[in-house]
Amino acid sequence: MFNTELVHSKRGTFEVFVYGQGEPLAYTHLYSEYNSNGDIMSQQLSEHYKVYVINLRGAGQSDDKTEKYTYSMDDAIHDLEAVRETLGVEEWTFAGHSTGGFLALKYAVMYPKSLTKIIAGGLCASGEYMNHPESIYCKNNPNNQRMKNIFAEMRVPEVTREERIELAKEWIMMSLYRKDAYYDMLKRKNSGRTLMFKIDYFTKELKDYDLRDELQKSDVRAYIYCGRHDAQCPYVFSKEAADLMPNATLKTFEYSNHMPDIEEEDKFESFIEKTV
Repeated sequence: MFNTELVHSKRGTFEVFVYGQGEPLAYTHLYSEYNSNGDIMSQQLSEHYKVYVINLRGAGQSDDKTEKYTYSMDDAIHDLEAVRETLGVEEWTFAGHSTGGFLALKYAVMYPKSLTKIIAGGLCASGEYMNHPESIYCKNNPNNQRMKNIFAEMRVPEVTREERIELAKEWIMMSLYRKDAYYDMLKRKNSGRTLMFKIDYFTKELKDYDLRDELQKSDVRAYIYCGRHDAQCPYVFSKEAADLMPNATLKTFEYSNHMPDIEEEDKFESFIEKTV
């Protein structure tokens, strides 16, 4: 279990969960809310790093947005920098999956000197994945309409906890190559509740998200990974990001969709160990 701290930075207060030994590593996701269980990937990382799981604005006990500070990706990176400085960490690794991976790429271009490296996957360097027919977020994908319906139902205040669990299960199943991995996840102490209002903010921001030119100039060491069958951010986009960055490598998980940390857990843990 992670230890809970409230970090009072120059940009506000942030809830941070700390566990593990070794080189410092920051971990988060743009629209997830964590508790002291962390999640599966952060637990795996804590075997090799001192992990700081950080709730961003609007999540947990962290400050909400203000007139000055928003839910944007840029503000999230500035907030992470404020947390790092308050903790007295000179530089750290940043790790993230999905929109956590988007943040990793942002961090690599905004504050490269603060990073020893990034570990990031299931990502895209632009909003182009929304137009790719293999992504469930593309209107031409056969699962797109059902996914939109799931999101709409999850926003309804009257929906019961049991109904939300079933809706979330259906969404997760779209992102698994090995469907029985869902039941493996249920056996674990895990967190990462989806905050729908932050998804809405992120979706609006996507039209201006494109780091492809900037990534070519970043010298940050990058360990990029992706499941071959990723249905959220298709594999071609993680490959593109790795190809753009001068000091990046790409690890492919051949039997995974969006969640190789659970679908190919042993191989994923070996991948993390090699980043140390």
